[in-house]
Amino acid sequence: MRNGSNTRDCADLLAVHESIASMFAAQGEWQRAYEHLRSAFQIATASADPGPQVPEQYRREVEQLRRESAQARIDSLTDALTATFNRRYLDRRLLELRTPTIALVDLDLFKRVNDTYGHHAGDQVLRRVVALLRENLPPDAFCARYGGEEFVLVLPDAGLGTAVAIAERARARIAEHAWTEFGAGLSVTVSIGVAPRPESPCDPQDLLLEADSLLYAAKRAGRNLVAYRQSGTIRVVGTVRGASFDQARERGPLASLDRG
Repeated sequence: MRNGSNTRDCADLLAVHESIASMFAAQGEWQRAYEHLRSAFQIATASADPGPQVPEQYRREVEQLRRESAQARIDSLTDALTATFNRRYLDRRLLELRTPTIALVDLDLFKRVNDTYGHHAGDQVLRRVVALLRENLPPDAFCARYGGEEFVLVLPDAGLGTAVAIAERARARIAEHAWTEFGAGLSVTVSIGVAPRPESPCDPQDLLLEADSLLYAAKRAGRNLVAYRQSGTIRVVGTVRGASFDQARERGPLASLDRG
């Protein structure tokens, strides 16, 4: 019976090493993958020895490796700076969901924050923005870092009206936050483009392109706005509440056409 237990423990340990090796190989970390493959080979060789084993030692190592594997998987899907999901997780989930509503969020003139207050303050701002974006999200929704100072809110079951309301509340929370804790005179705003879920499954990249186009419209209309498309017309809410894009342009000069 003990030999049977030893065999199962060895098989478990071997399987965990091979699984971790595959994960590291997929991430291009060949040295770490090789180390786990070497351990797997040593275990496979040792398990052929009918001599006595120490099952408790194997169980401890299996449990430790499982924890490390789980943590490595979490790390591989999490943005290191902001602790929200990263682009890898976003792309994977969009393929699974196929028809979610998404909101693309970009910090306004973020380069000025780094240039004026330093990159440490900029990092703190990004982390706080994520916390504010994630506040009061629906249970099935999530936030992911798209790249740089851009983030995506994925709202699987939200219709256009609900999604715009969620985005507008997030925009207002960020605009009204007490940013001076990170630097005297500091203020932070975001612009958001909301692309509603299509009626039929589509390429997730098409959704991102639509959200990006609407985000650009929010920037052009003056920043610190939420833009969405309704019946073919781009509309904005925020500092120009309830106005269409054309109406927003008539109220004053457009912002610079760069993405800041």
